[in-house]
Formats: sequence, C-alpha cells, structure tokens
Amino acid sequence: MTEGMHVETDVLVIGSGGAGMYAAIEAARNGAQVFLLDRSLIGRGGATVMAQMTVAVALGEETPDHWTHHLEDTLEAGRGLCDERLARLLCEDAPACIREMDAWGVGWARKDGHISQVSAPGHDRPRCVYVDFLNTGPAVSKTLRAVVNKTAGIHKAGDLLVIDLVCVDGEVAGALAMHLSSGARVTIAAKATVIATGGLTRLYRRNSASANMGGDGYALALRAGAPLIDMEFVQFFPIGHLAPRLIGMDPIMWDPFRYKLGGRLLNGRGEEFTSRYGSNEDGRYVLTRDLATYAIVKEVEAGRGSPHGGAYLSFQHCSEAALRSAFGPVIDRLAANSIDLTKTPIEVAPIAHYHMGGVAADERMQTEIPGLLVAGEAVGGANGANRLSGNAITEAFVFGRRAGRSAADRATAMRTQMFRQAAARAALDLLAPDHSGPRVNTAAMIETLQAAMADDVGPLRNNEKLERALDVFDVMTRELGERPGGDGAFDMQRLEWFDLRNMLLVARCVTSAALRRTESRGAHQREDFPGLLPQWGVNQVIRWNGADVALTSRPALARAAAQ
Repeated sequence: MTEGMHVETDVLVIGSGGAGMYAAIEAARNGAQVFLLDRSLIGRGGATVMAQMTVAVALGEETPDHWTHHLEDTLEAGRGLCDERLARLLCEDAPACIREMDAWGVGWARKDGHISQVSAPGHDRPRCVYVDFLNTGPAVSKTLRAVVNKTAGIHKAGDLLVIDLVCVDGEVAGALAMHLSSGARVTIAAKATVIATGGLTRLYRRNSASANMGGDGYALALRAGAPLIDMEFVQFFPIGHLAPRLIGMDPIMWDPFRYKLGGRLLNGRGEEFTSRYGSNEDGRYVLTRDLATYAIVKEVEAGRGSPHGGAYLSFQHCSEAALRSAFGPVIDRLAANSIDLTKTPIEVAPIAHYHMGGVAADERMQTEIPGLLVAGEAVGGANGANRLSGNAITEAFVFGRRAGRSAADRATAMRTQMFRQAAARAALDLLAPDHSGPRVNTAAMIETLQAAMADDVGPLRNNEKLERALDVFDVMTRELGERPGGDGAFDMQRLEWFDLRNMLLVARCVTSAALRRTESRGAHQREDFPGLLPQWGVNQVIRWNGADVALTSRPALARAAAQ
C-alpha cells in the first residue's frame, strides 16, 4: 500500500455535486480554507449533473408568486411530515440562489426578456425554471465548477473515498479517506465537515442516479452518532424509461416532454387508466409522483401492463414540428436511438429517483454532532413523505449555501484543530492490507442487495416482503465479514466491500423504518396497511447503537394537515 498523507483544512466538504460545490463556494467566500473531495471527478458525479429537469422557485416571472405559496405546495406534498423550518428555508432562499446562478451565467431559459417558468405536478402555478433542451443539470454543474475553479481558498481532490468520520470528544474533527487508485490512506483534519454525498438510489436495481449514490453520507453520519430521519420514504419516478433501448440519455427525460407537450399515459390495452386511481389526467400532466407510481404498478399487477412490464407514454398527438420546437436537438438524439415519437409510444415504469429521508439537521444545516453539517439530498425532513417536483436542485443550492456559511462560521470561531490520529485508529485498521482469508464476490452481493430492495422494499410494500429483505441483509452482513481483503491498489473488490458496508447499513435503515410504519403515506405504500393514519403523523428517527439500528418517533414539525 502507498504511504498515507495528512491534510489540514478549515472546512471539509464530502461530495461535489450541486450542494457540495455551492457549500464550498459559500464557505470560501466567508473566509474559510476549503477541501472539496469526491470519490468521482469533481463536479461530474452524483445526481445534479444528470438532472435534465426543472428547478422550483417562486420568482414570479411567469405569473405573480411568492415563496409562501411554494411553501404551501411543498408542505402539502409532504403529507404532514415536513420539517417546516427546513421547508421554509428551501422556499424562502430559493429566489436569491436562482438569481445568483443566473448572474454566474447558467443560462436559464427566457421568454420575452424574463426567465421562463413552467408548471409541474403539485404546484399551483407555473414556477419551475430550466435550461432548455434538457440541459438543466449539466448547465448547473458546469456553472458551479467554473465558480469553484476561480474561487480562492478551495482545494479539490477526486478519487477519494471517505471511510469514516473521525470524532474527538463527541465532535467531528475530520475524516479518513482512501485514494482509490493507489489505496493510500488520507487523514483530513477539519474544523467543520459538510456531508453532501447525495442519496441512496444505487440500492435499487433500476435507478436514475450515478453509481456512487449508495447512501455513503447517511452511513458516515449514523456511525458518527448523528440520527437519521424519514428513511422509509424513497421516491420512485413514475415514468422512467423502460423500452426501447435508450443509450446516452437520462432515463427520467420524459418529464419535460410532458411539461411542455402533455402526454397520454396508457396501459397495455391502449387505455388511459389514471382515473382508476383518483385522477383523470386526460393528456395533461397533473398526477403527483407517488400516485402515478402506484397507478402504473397496480396496472402491471392486474395484467394490463406494457410488454416490458410498465406503461405506455404516447406523444403521437404531437407533430414533428411541435416536438422540434420544444426540444430541438434532443429529437435527433432520440432518432439515433431509433425512437420516433410521432409514430410509436415508448414504455415507462417507476425507477428509484430520490430519497426524502436523510440526516436530521437544523436550519443552519448543523446535525446533533458538533462539527458535522449536511447539505442537499443528504438532509432529511424538508420534504416529508413525498418531494414536490422541482425541489431537488433547489435544495442543493439552498442547503449547500447555508451549510457552507455555517461551516465557515464554526471554523472562524475555532483556533485549533481537534483532530487526533488516535481517534482514527479503528478506521485506519480497516485500511491495513489483509491477504489472510478468502474474499467474497462483492459484485454478486451488490446485485443481490439491489434485487432485494427492488422486489421487497420498492413502491408497494408489505410485512412479508420487508421481513424477507431484512433476512437477506442479515445473511449478507455475516458473509461480508468485519474487514476487507487485499491492499487497495486498483482493487475493485476492496472498494465494493466498503460500498457494501455502507449500502447494507442504509438498506437496513430504510427497510426497518418501512416495516415499523404501519400505514400508507406519500412514497411509502403498504399493501397490508393501505390507509393514512393520524397517529402516524410522526417522523421516525434512527440511531446506531454499535450493533444495530434503533428506531423511535417524534412529532412532525409541520403545520400542514396530512393529505
């Protein structure tokens, strides 16, 4: 193994998606020295760069609007479980972030001299901004990368996997990371640490995010002593691409098409079916994601699905001219995939897309553990039981900016580093070379975990499925063992061992919380408990006791009545 190195910084930011980059920028602007690291390339991993969709913000450029209206819609979507402090922050600070991004040159689409805003499910008026031709996420990431590169005080490093946070006297004092290509150990002393690692959708067989979103941040925070909240609420994007084969394009790309052009959601018999489940779309896009997911899954279960196990989405009512006017070069990219929307429908099905749960935090993005902050999708509570469409990039901006500012404030107030090498000993021991025993097939184990999550902890759940998944995770945890083999140099099995260590812990959190919540609410749907129950208007809180997860409940910090 290559010899290790030690880094000292004011603020450590783990993850360089939209939230992580915004946090780094804001911390540096407030006088902190920042170390921004990622297991991938800086600014090119995670979910933000892949998002082709819209960003929800009450700018009032298309029609009169105010952040309080955005808040009302966010709370309603959350089915009574939103932490209103965080939801309010998200909605109130969003306009300033969007206009700052505009000043940085992101290129929001414009019409008649003002920023264009479009409608999206769950919003009471046109509110969502975008960069045209399905380019929102790439444009946002490119813009933030450019600002990071020209902001003094930000040091960057890719290919670093954080193994564990380092705690001293009950406070987070930094982290231990492994350099992926060499296996070298990197200890990092930091006065404040921001987790901005995104969500957990890699736990599922079909997912819309990058391969490095396996819940790392949740596991890091939990082992460090921070509680997680709302872990049962996984959002499935209802119209993820299923067939025909689509190469080089986002599987959730169909949402903007429906925003602009409408789209008929049809079952395998060619019938519109959403009216069976409480909403007749009639070619319009009005059904929220949780209800649309439920409707598609139930149609497939009833034997009325499309050939590949989903539903049809048809734009055959649109002319080629209308399609090109709305999406320009995207139509040529579809043609390269042999897809002509004027002639045939495509098949869509629910796909794991986003996680409403995460690390519990206050309005400053501080966790219960001093020195540990969170940003973006790593934060739990703001969205309750179901995220409002368009709020994901918004929270990346708002929570990232707030976390960076709070981290800089803490760093400024501290005179010395708290980091102690002895506090990292257990994590360092995990990185010691070990060739003593047989090694597990980590690739096969990841497939097994993803299958268990997809089949038993998916959009529709019941007691039998959830118990079966927990049994699978018990067996896998024993099989994985206490430490990885190998020495770390260009070693995928070793990397996947650390991935599985986190993935199994987070999968257990999601499944245990889903088993304990004996009702259906938002994205959590129990077939054996189909109704929404007033007594479950609580957030579930998870802590790690060193051997297993422990769940408790707390009253939801929300004022919206459950819908």
